Amino acid sequence: MTHHYDLVQFPTSDTIKIVTHLLERITKTNDRIQQTSRHMSPYACFYARVIPNIDIQAYLVRILKYCPCTNECFLSLLVYFDRMSRNSSGLRIDSFNIHRLVITGIMVASKFFSDVFYTNTRYAKVGGLPVSELNTLELQFLKLNNFQLNVKVEELQHYGDQLVWHWIRNDVLIQKKKRT
Repeated sequence: MTHHYDLVQFPTSDTIKIVTHLLERITKTNDRIQQTSRHMSPYACFYARVIPNIDIQAYLVRILKYCPCTNECFLSLLVYFDRMSRNSSGLRIDSFNIHRLVITGIMVASKFFSDVFYTNTRYAKVGGLPVSELNTLELQFLKLNNFQLNVKVEELQHYGDQLVWHWIRNDVLIQKKKRT
């Protein structure tokens, strides 16, 4: 059975739910892995001193509320994360860096995909960061993606389809556990 994600018609609020589910699974898994050299990583600027109090879904909902963007931005965020994790520095997304990676990635994607986007000052305010820090994060994010922001529609579609498939699969597993 194939599951189709409609890039245009799929509700953005539902995209946020399934992206959240994936990012939470990734962060929980990576939180269990001991990080000994965060300050040496090319991703060091993305690490917070403490884990933010706001959960991933509330953070994504906040971004959508104050800086509306399309499904393409949320899906391209996952593409960018995958690209960054495949490069030689090996991104490991965890609870200390997810929020900064998300606000930066959404901002970059919105600038690339949308005709209308918000200023870095607005994204910084929504993300709870000083604008100078977000500017630094933006440049580092671009470097870590080799300034390659284009994502083909087919790739976005593939990521969307995979998200829906995993979401449905997870829902089926949860329903089976409830019955046993």
